[in-house]
Amino acid sequence: MVGAATIATFLVAGLASLFMAWSIGAGSSGSTPFAPAVGANAISVMRAGFFVGILGFAGAVLQGQGVTDAVGKELVLFPAGGGLTALAATVGLLIAGLLVAAGIFTGYPIATAFTVTGAVVGVGLALGGQPAIDKYRVIVTMWVAVPFVGGGVAYVVARLLRAEGVSERLVVPLLAGIVGVIIANVKFVLLGPAGESQSIARTAAQSMPGSTLADMAIVSLALGGIAALALAQDMANDETAGQRHFLLVLGALVAFSAGGSQVGLAVGPLAPLLSEFSIPTVALLLGGGLGLLAGSWTGAPRMIKALSQDYSSLGPRRSIAALIPSFAIAQTAIFLGVPISFNEIIVSAIVGSGYAAGGSGVSRKKMVYTVLAWIGSLVLAFVVSYLGFLAVDAVL
Repeated sequence: MVGAATIATFLVAGLASLFMAWSIGAGSSGSTPFAPAVGANAISVMRAGFFVGILGFAGAVLQGQGVTDAVGKELVLFPAGGGLTALAATVGLLIAGLLVAAGIFTGYPIATAFTVTGAVVGVGLALGGQPAIDKYRVIVTMWVAVPFVGGGVAYVVARLLRAEGVSERLVVPLLAGIVGVIIANVKFVLLGPAGESQSIARTAAQSMPGSTLADMAIVSLALGGIAALALAQDMANDETAGQRHFLLVLGALVAFSAGGSQVGLAVGPLAPLLSEFSIPTVALLLGGGLGLLAGSWTGAPRMIKALSQDYSSLGPRRSIAALIPSFAIAQTAIFLGVPISFNEIIVSAIVGSGYAAGGSGVSRKKMVYTVLAWIGSLVLAFVVSYLGFLAVDAVL
């Protein structure tokens, strides 16, 4: 039987998790997905905040389990049967949430993944756990690669769209086809058997004769072709309107992916406690999704404005170039179970697409401060969480 003190601590941890979810919704997952679309005047700030909240909630419920398990169970190694306690989860979540909230109100995008990872590792090691070196290698590799991959792809796509002699009516639908292929291979919990996720391509291939891999390729190409043809027809009617429609679809996909990745940063520390309290994972994801939704609706507009206007004055083409790699990177992180910062993804892509236009509108001073904030948030979260847990544990 669970004691009253443990239940009380778990409730406090749950409130801390909701606060963290609100901070994430108001910051990274709520502000970054539609920032390029707002910068391109494809959607207003308030509408972007409204839709990103709904899409983030859907992504949290349908794709959030992988990163949730990684944050809660894979960042620190414990002996069999061990894990983060309710007290450790509370301390880590409160410290990370306060740092992220400070970033929101100062106008600088603190990297949520850096902050939460540092906090969880800090309280985990203070609790007596061992560092998960192999997992850290995967995480750090992806964190370091994101600016180069995201910014590089955005730069190449933006240059292609700006190149003379290249028809946008051909290139943009081709990009839509690539996005369609990615969507076909994204895993959704509703398509898989109980407790598992499955992609549209695999689900369709299972009902077809022959090789599963070959059938998956056929389904992927078919979905990509449908997306390309649909956008080509839209642009044939009105090229500018077609580009903006594509931009809004990309923003929606990134918002959905943000929910699937970022919810794990808020509720992941509670994952080791679920068995003790007989709470299903889906209930945890629903609660985290509602926290993201509330944050997106109440706090995201400030950061949307900061990202869309302060980093680069974007047009539709550069915005499209920024969102395509952002969507692909986000889904890769979800697939690998890596906590990823959407601020890092989007900011890198925005800068990459901005430099394709000669660096116009890109604030280098702002970028230096942002990178320092990312690094500082990781180190500060780790140190404060480690020392904070030791202090609280000694008192209690």
